[in-house]
Amino acid sequence: MPKIVIERIIHSERQRVFDIVANYENFQNILPKYFPSVRIRSIRENIAIVEEHLRLGDKELVMTTKHVTKYPESHDVFVLGGDAKGSHISETYDKVPEGTKLTIIADINLRGMMKIAGLFAKSKIQAEFSKIIDEFCVIAEKP
Repeated sequence: MPKIVIERIIHSERQRVFDIVANYENFQNILPKYFPSVRIRSIRENIAIVEEHLRLGDKELVMTTKHVTKYPESHDVFVLGGDAKGSHISETYDKVPEGTKLTIIADINLRGMMKIAGLFAKSKIQAEFSKIIDEFCVIAEKP
């Protein structure tokens, strides 16, 4: 299971960054090329069950996820089923003088044909996740 760590300094307030990067309900609207489908199945307080399609490179992962938010400090995504079942993505949002430090730690567990084919090496997964995060950063830094 590849472990990926991505850190970014985003020149924007922590609440704004969190409102954009952790807003799974809006992923399909703001980044449709990476999130072609997002369906909310249930929401209870700070926990949501979501069916989502995530495009990494030329492959599309279909997953059922549990999103746990602690506003505006953290957002955790647990993959309950699908192509990346057992994966966990943890995002933390820290105030820094420049704005917000976003730290993402992802333990990725690919299943089925993706695992058998060895489709994604750790470096490719990290590069694809970095592209998504960079686009979120650009959106968060817009006035």
